Amino acid sequence: MNGTALIQEPMAIFVYLIAIVGIVFMLSTVDNKFLGKLFRYLPPMIWMYFLPMISTTLGIIPQSSDLYSFLSTYFLPAGLLLLMISTNVPATFKLGSKAVLVFLAGTVGVVIGGPIAFALFQGVLPEEAWRGVGALAGSWIGGTANMGAMIDAFQTPDYILSPVILTDTLVGISWMGVMIALSNYQNKFNSWNKADNSTIKRVNEDIATDVERNAKPLQLPQLFGILAIGLAGSYLIRLFAGMDFIPKTDIMSTSTWTFILITAVGIILSFTKVRNLEYYGASKIGYLGIYLFLTGIGAQANLVDIVQAPQFILMGVVWLAIHIICIFTAARLLKAPLFFVAVGSQGNIGGTSSAPIVASVFQPALAPVGLLMGILGNIVGTYAALLCGKLAQMIVGG
Repeated sequence: MNGTALIQEPMAIFVYLIAIVGIVFMLSTVDNKFLGKLFRYLPPMIWMYFLPMISTTLGIIPQSSDLYSFLSTYFLPAGLLLLMISTNVPATFKLGSKAVLVFLAGTVGVVIGGPIAFALFQGVLPEEAWRGVGALAGSWIGGTANMGAMIDAFQTPDYILSPVILTDTLVGISWMGVMIALSNYQNKFNSWNKADNSTIKRVNEDIATDVERNAKPLQLPQLFGILAIGLAGSYLIRLFAGMDFIPKTDIMSTSTWTFILITAVGIILSFTKVRNLEYYGASKIGYLGIYLFLTGIGAQANLVDIVQAPQFILMGVVWLAIHIICIFTAARLLKAPLFFVAVGSQGNIGGTSSAPIVASVFQPALAPVGLLMGILGNIVGTYAALLCGKLAQMIVGG
């Protein structure tokens, strides 16, 4: 633990981080023109990275703490399980084949882009940088939750994780800004690409609004039911994943199996009455776990480490460029509208946190489509990121 940090005790760090989450979200809801624009282009999830990162850099909180491991081991799986049980899988497939194919093209771009970019910069990267490729692949196929799974799966060390987080933040956020700017040119792009907008209109009409119609005030029985499924459910899954009869390797560790099983169990439960807990806000409580974990990730990065980051950032730019080439090529071949490119790309690179934001900029009524794409990224992200990290490991002969 960093002995120079102002705040050292884990509970005090936890209070500090949850205060950051609370203040940021409260400010994002204030009816103020300046704050409205600020949080539109720099949404709350960005501040979850940056404010703890700045706090670590200034020596307010330590770069290493048992709390961060606790958030990763217990809060992240619980949050992810609650998000999974809230998934509307049938609605995802109602988006149509073009939307899903464009999204998957972006996924392929991330999976192959990582090893290619890593191979190009391997000579100037640290020895264990391939573990960072696996972690970043998790973030760029589904978002923060999957990144947490890959950090555990690939046992990414802190000295690799810090520049990886900086790369994820700087490169990923910059791309989100470009996508938002391109929203002003979607009609021109669609006309040039001869894209059919009827699918978007049909999706807009078909997406279920039953959560809004059936939303109910949260009562104690439902609250404890949500907490039981999230915390107890993910804990039991982790115990099961750690049993001796589950095959283990360097990559397929207990943590990796935990997230794979959580994804599978969550999807199965989403087809049962358990999903009705979403009417009481199950996913909102799930996001609490995700965002608290996100602050812990941010706290493990120190801006002083930027001296190590240039090669990582350049690798990230090349990696993202391959993703962009793949997803725009698919859009061209499929004659897909720019909206599908935007939500498909952000469903990969940004996940459930930023995909709805970008979707709402393109089509205000279709923010749920972005969320569904982010959820699709959660579903495929664990498996695709494992493949990407393994390919990077093969490059170094591991």
